[in-house]
Amino acid sequence: MNEKEIMNAESLYLANVFSKKPLVFTRGKGALLWDVNGKEYVDCASSYGVAALGHCHPKIVAALKVQVEKLITLHSCYYNDTRAEFIQKLVSLTPKGLNKAFLSNSGAESVECAIKLARKATGKTEIIGVMGAYHGKTMGALSLTWDKKYREPFMPLVSDIKHVAPDNPDKLREAITDKTAAVIIEPIRGEGGIRIPPGEYLSQVREICDEKKVLLIFDEVQTSFGRTGKLFCCQNWDVTPDIMCLAKPFAGGLPIGITVASEDIMSAFKVGEHSTTFSGSPLVCAAGCAALDVLIEEDLADKAAVNGKYFKTQLNELASKHKIVKEVRGLGLMLGMELRYDVYGVIMKAQNKGVLIIDAGKTVVRILPPLVISKEQIDTVIKVLDEVLGEEENERASSTVLN
Repeated sequence: MNEKEIMNAESLYLANVFSKKPLVFTRGKGALLWDVNGKEYVDCASSYGVAALGHCHPKIVAALKVQVEKLITLHSCYYNDTRAEFIQKLVSLTPKGLNKAFLSNSGAESVECAIKLARKATGKTEIIGVMGAYHGKTMGALSLTWDKKYREPFMPLVSDIKHVAPDNPDKLREAITDKTAAVIIEPIRGEGGIRIPPGEYLSQVREICDEKKVLLIFDEVQTSFGRTGKLFCCQNWDVTPDIMCLAKPFAGGLPIGITVASEDIMSAFKVGEHSTTFSGSPLVCAAGCAALDVLIEEDLADKAAVNGKYFKTQLNELASKHKIVKEVRGLGLMLGMELRYDVYGVIMKAQNKGVLIIDAGKTVVRILPPLVISKEQIDTVIKVLDEVLGEEENERASSTVLN
């Protein structure tokens, strides 16, 4: 099919729930994508953080080729060697004490599991989320997601969910009641604008949860796997949750969700109380084994710290040059650039110049490149953003004069 036929087919037969860009991609390698016409793009979107290893990493491809000829699918009512290998590798890396996992298919599913687990383990029903947070769009995860544009069409949602102001330990303490099972927090709010918590906030939340005897859940779906310069974002503050939600890059680009907890907490689930048909697919686990190996062998967390510092420095230089930029923030290769206006024009102009970026709210450009991105590719992105920001400023200045 040609470009037009591909777009028409998707528009005709797929549910109209994605905000589509007029691009057809057919090939990827590392931090690069190529469209159907052969044009090259530096991918700083990474499929919303999934492609942390870049596209078609050779070790992922090799692992899949081997596994696909052995066994593709096997329900978790049976044992499997590849699944056992993956789960051992995973719990050898997770923060101390988080040594029992449930495998699912997406970040939203990992959050759904955490909600059920918190209620079952505590015997309480209330879950406290944070204003500005994003946890997914299935009913439980959506109930914890703050943005009303996602929530309101599907009310009523799951009961006994409430939200508190972010980064405010006093408000959290006041909100906890004798019904509270857990508090759920993104260590860095992604969709909410790449918001990094201040100072000792996460440590204070940990202390409050311990004092009030409620569970602390960290949603690390976007912040883990080395993206912020540590294997898990919470390690930047040396705070360990009771339950942690993972997903996105952990299977090298294949669908996966992971909920990890201590054995004491996870044992609250009895046989049959939580399951999914595709849990621990051998094919996905083979990719997961390779992904974890690459993460460690290529020191990608350290590379994200180094390259992220360089990237952020360059973005700050753009901010000092272009008045349209209000603030640059982020940690590792999870970066945000807040503008004084809607970011749509910047995103589309950058796309036309061969750089893919996404939004994190109406005024924040979100930059989530593969952890394998090179310094030269970062320089390319900065050059394009410099051009685009200048164009946006000139257009706004011209519009002001005309008006």
